Amino acid sequence: MAFREVGMFEVKEVLRLHFGDVPKKAIARTVGIDVKTVRRYIGIATELGIVLPLDDVKLGLLFSTLKAESDREHGEAWKACDAEREFIKKLLGDGVRLTKVRKLLERKNVVVPYATLHRFAAKELAFGVAAPSVRLADPAGGSEIQVDTGLVVTLTVDGQKVRKKAFIFTPTLSRYRFVYPIDRETTASAIEACEAAWAFYQGIFEVLLPDNTKAIVARADDTSPGITEAFLEYSQLRNFTVDPARVRKPKDKARVEKTVAFVRDDCFGGEQIVTLDGARVRALFWCEHEAGIAVHGTTQRRPKEHFLAAELPHLRAPPQEPYDVPVWGSLTVDRTQHVAIEGGLYMLPIRYVGRKLRARADKSLVRFYEGGVVVKVLPRVGRGERSFDEADIPEHKRAYALRDDGFLADQARQHSDVIGDFAERIRVGPKTWTRMRRVSALLGLVRRYGVSRVEAECRRAIDADMNDVDRLRRMLERPTPALVSDTKTARVIPIAKYLRPASDYALKIEPHEGD
Repeated sequence: MAFREVGMFEVKEVLRLHFGDVPKKAIARTVGIDVKTVRRYIGIATELGIVLPLDDVKLGLLFSTLKAESDREHGEAWKACDAEREFIKKLLGDGVRLTKVRKLLERKNVVVPYATLHRFAAKELAFGVAAPSVRLADPAGGSEIQVDTGLVVTLTVDGQKVRKKAFIFTPTLSRYRFVYPIDRETTASAIEACEAAWAFYQGIFEVLLPDNTKAIVARADDTSPGITEAFLEYSQLRNFTVDPARVRKPKDKARVEKTVAFVRDDCFGGEQIVTLDGARVRALFWCEHEAGIAVHGTTQRRPKEHFLAAELPHLRAPPQEPYDVPVWGSLTVDRTQHVAIEGGLYMLPIRYVGRKLRARADKSLVRFYEGGVVVKVLPRVGRGERSFDEADIPEHKRAYALRDDGFLADQARQHSDVIGDFAERIRVGPKTWTRMRRVSALLGLVRRYGVSRVEAECRRAIDADMNDVDRLRRMLERPTPALVSDTKTARVIPIAKYLRPASDYALKIEPHEGD
């Protein structure tokens, strides 16, 4: 049979009216309880000898007696559950659902209503009962800000609904929220959101307590979390500490945990927003003029006023110039001595071919590290462009890599001025590679035939105004007699072996005039 629990003040009113000689039915009408309940309270008070004046001790004694009377013996279903206590406890400890526990009990021919099983598990085995918790004290003003992300913005683009995330900042003390919608959740967008937050709060908090987003936390760990290099470098420059919440521990950032749904519904719910900039304008207005001036249910203060009074004076100085967001990466130098960063090519010294380096690229420079030591710094270039240092090109390949035909001509002149003059002649022309091949072929002839022979033929070629290296090669392959003769005597041409008289021929050979 159901009954309504009566409070202390109602019991006290029943006794007060009773000692004032008010009839029991009138007391029941006044207090709003059954007359039988009135008789029971008065009877117990009489047995206990309770008289005026009433105090907490007498009322406590009365309530203890009432509780003892209300305790009833449990039914058969409860007793059946109690008999299977260890079995139920073991299953619940293994993570088995209570509905499944009831089915397993039925297999043992123990049939109990689910409601009874639930009451037994809750009362006797602490099933579904949350552990007692202690409310954390608020930190000092300006010392901590919590941040979370969530899908809170819905943009209407060409009739299509597009959902976007936002970074939501909540100071632990004042709860003065700041919302910054983003396109994609990256380290760069996280830094951009922080920069916007410092401008909004007009200062920097000492500790940033984020969720385990990959944009900030590279390796989640309860005691030694790993922060992404780019964000860690940013936090060092802005002089604040990153203290991530533990994985699946929402109470670590309880001040901001339930804010995601509130921002989604109260800030952006029902709004017709087309662009991301429009969403940011709406969020800024909501933070300052709606959520910022509404009395907070816990602090019972307006968040904006609370922040201005208790936190703003303790913040660190805001940034004076925008932050250049770097790009970090691990790269292996290929056999051409190059690595690619954001579409640009960067050349490293040849000794680093095949080795893995860390790279940091900002708007102007790219730094390469090996073991924490800077090994090369190159200018930043755009997509499809190339950045290199001429000193890193091997010397024997430098002329060709830089298309420097003048370098080859200087090498030719080092052998001989005549060879150098011929090289200058064959360099004439608009096509770089053609000119370089000509001079390179000339240097090859010097290595093959020697300086003296090539010099002599180059002198003959210059005298004859001949500027063809292929012709020079043929001249060297088939040297003239003057080039191979060792004597100064004239060569005697021998009489032909098969010379015959004119009478031996059928045709008469007439001598030419002048013979």
